[in-house]
Amino acid sequence: MPRYVENLRKRKPTGGVRVPNRGRRAYEQHGYPVDTKVGQELRFLKRCKGGGYKVKCVTTSYANVVDPVSKQARKVKILKLLLNPASRDLTRRGVITKGALLETELGQAKVTSRPGQDGIVNAVLVKR
Repeated sequence: MPRYVENLRKRKPTGGVRVPNRGRRAYEQHGYPVDTKVGQELRFLKRCKGGGYKVKCVTTSYANVVDPVSKQARKVKILKLLLNPASRDLTRRGVITKGALLETELGQAKVTSRPGQDGIVNAVLVKR
């Protein structure tokens, strides 16, 4: 969904309507954030400037968790989101972002990746 061209929806000082002389360019389009939640695996590709692609993670049920003691990484199931320090609203809605605290099969883990932009959830074990 494209946004309006800024400052062109306002009226003129005389009360007349401003008509934009052009629409929005492709590079001006807004990339809305993806709110990653716990659920069945769902990802999609978004084309970026320069022709590359980003993988966006919409829902996920697994995380790659690293144990700092044994230095080993495992793919474990996410049980629930405990806390998102970025916002209480994100915690209430169950949105996973970088820095969020997850309850996994191994214990509590802190997210170190950006799932809405990386397409994967990486985390470090905090407690057993």
